[in-house]
Amino acid sequence: MSLKYNQNQVHQWIQEHGVRYFDPLTNMAQLTEEVGEVARIISRRYGEQSEKESDKNLDLGEELADVIFVVLCLANQLGIDLEQKFLDKLTKKTVRDKNRHKKNKKL
Repeated sequence: MSLKYNQNQVHQWIQEHGVRYFDPLTNMAQLTEEVGEVARIISRRYGEQSEKESDKNLDLGEELADVIFVVLCLANQLGIDLEQKFLDKLTKKTVRDKNRHKKNKKL
């Protein structure tokens, strides 16, 4: 599955079920909320914070998917081709960082 395919799937879902996209500021708030839910699970399950009994059934994969959904919404409504931007970013990071991490003695 490509990002372009996923963007199209989200757009189709919005048209059929979501009525319309929330405005970008609302989607940014939604993204922040979803990232917070991911952080909560990771900090309690893999970090030093104690996990509450009520958090033990939370699904990290589902929360990560929520983040991706909102990111795709933002990209769609702002006219961003995420697939191309991701490929551009990967090229930029490869050129910039191709030896950087290999030289890091901490890794």
